[in-house]
Amino acid sequence: MDLRRVHAMSKSEASISRVTRAREAARASYDRMSGWYDLLARPSEKKYTQLGLRMLSVQEGETVLEIGFGTGHAIVALAQSAGDSGRVYGVDISQGMRGVALSRVKRAGLAARVDLRCGDAVSLPFETSMFDAVFMSFTLELFDTPDIPIVLSECRRVLKPGGRICVVALSRRGKVGAMVRLYEWAHAKFPNAVDCRPIYAQRALEDAGFCIVDSAEGSIWGLPLGIVVAKNP
Repeated sequence: MDLRRVHAMSKSEASISRVTRAREAARASYDRMSGWYDLLARPSEKKYTQLGLRMLSVQEGETVLEIGFGTGHAIVALAQSAGDSGRVYGVDISQGMRGVALSRVKRAGLAARVDLRCGDAVSLPFETSMFDAVFMSFTLELFDTPDIPIVLSECRRVLKPGGRICVVALSRRGKVGAMVRLYEWAHAKFPNAVDCRPIYAQRALEDAGFCIVDSAEGSIWGLPLGIVVAKNP
C-alpha cells in the first residue's frame, strides 16, 4: 500500500468513490479514443471549458500549464492568450491524445510557444515555482480519490507564489440527486466505460492550501458541475 497516497486523503475525499481502473488501462483507452474523442465529449464540455479559460484569464507573457490537455483545444486558446512572449506546457497520460493535440497546435501556427509532454500529474516533470497559471478541465475527477490531493500538491509546487489555478470538474454539492446516484452506480459497475465521477473540487483545493477567488456552477448530462479559480498563497 502507498502510504503517501493514504495519508494525503482529506475529509473532502473520504466520501468520494474510488477510481479502480489502472493507469495503463486508462492510457490505452484514451489512445484508442484519441481520433474521435471530440465527437463524444466536445459538444458537452466545450461551453464549460471556455468559461473556465475566461475565468483563469491568462495574460500576455505568462507561463501556463494544462494538465490533461486531451485533443488540444484549450492548449491552443491558452497559447493565443499567452502570446509570443508567453509559453504553454501540457501534460497528458495519452500519447494518442498528444499526437492529435500537436497536430492542432501546428495547424494554428503556435508550435513555437507550446511544449506538450506525456506524463502523470501525481509527479509533474517541471521545476518548482515555474508557472503563472495551471488549467484542468474534466481531468481532476479522473484521478483516484487519494491521488487528488497529491495532484493538487504538485500544482502548488509548480505554481509561483500568487499563481492561479482553474479546475473545471463534475461536482458533488448539496443534496445528492438521482442522476448523481445513477452515475456513481454506473461508475462503480462499469469503471472502464464510466471513468470519472463527481468530486468536491472546491473543498479539495481549499484542503490543499489554495485560496478560492472565484467560482461558477453548471450542469452537464444532468450532473452538477463546478468551475473554481484559486490562488497559490
